[in-house]
Amino acid sequence: MTALMLRHANRRRMLAGLAAGATLAGAAAAGALAQTAPEAGITLFNVVGPRDTVVVGLTAAEMAGLGAGQPVEALARKIAAEGQMTVWHYGVRRGDGGALVMAPTVKVALMAAGIVRIEPYRPAHPVVAPRA
Repeated sequence: MTALMLRHANRRRMLAGLAAGATLAGAAAAGALAQTAPEAGITLFNVVGPRDTVVVGLTAAEMAGLGAGQPVEALARKIAAEGQMTVWHYGVRRGDGGALVMAPTVKVALMAAGIVRIEPYRPAHPVVAPRA
């Protein structure tokens, strides 16, 4: 009986150690992701509507055309003033060499009436610019 109790206690200690290690590794990975800046001069946004959420991207030239201020505020101002805006929808796919990348998939129109909020988006993968 005592040997069985010791086995269970050792198993619990081992599992607790593994859980603590996984938590630390996850926190380190999250910190690394938060510091990753989008490449290719693309600024990504998470646009939340009443039914869905979409990740969209703007090039540096498009961002410059939005005017001064924080990127989220400038985008929101532009959409509110014009009522709509056409942007690239971004999604995860395999890039050259098989690595995962955030890449443009299709042009979409954002309508001011269908947007609940706009948030900055931090990609977990490298960002690919749209082809000209």
